[in-house]
Amino acid sequence: MQLTQFTDYALRVLIYVALKQEETSTIIEIADTYGISKNHLVKVVHKLGQLDILKTIRGNKGGLQLNLQPNQINIRALVQQIEPHFFIVECLDKKNGKCIISPVCELKHVLSKAKNSFIDTLSAYTLADITKNSNQLKKILIN
Repeated sequence: MQLTQFTDYALRVLIYVALKQEETSTIIEIADTYGISKNHLVKVVHKLGQLDILKTIRGNKGGLQLNLQPNQINIRALVQQIEPHFFIVECLDKKNGKCIISPVCELKHVLSKAKNSFIDTLSAYTLADITKNSNQLKKILIN
């Protein structure tokens, strides 16, 4: 199973912003900290803003903050909002899948069940759960 880079970046942004708590974070500082593209993060932050997970503050002291408490941000819900289809293989995409054995393939059932287990596992966790080691994370991320 593999999440898209977009979802990976969204999770990283939320971890970073959660660690800063009431302070604002900027796209530039997040990009520099993780060593990832500012342009990609702009798109990720825009999407998180559209989902009302992040609030963006304009102006001289502007930046990003969580719009919800970390315990209100469920990882499953987040992943499903960002990756609504999450097709791990082509045959799970009923609309665009072109695999010729799909009508009789048993593998797609196994992979579908594995995907569902993966998503169900995510439902048990929130942003608060994945940032509970905030002191260790801050040592690495926040200078």
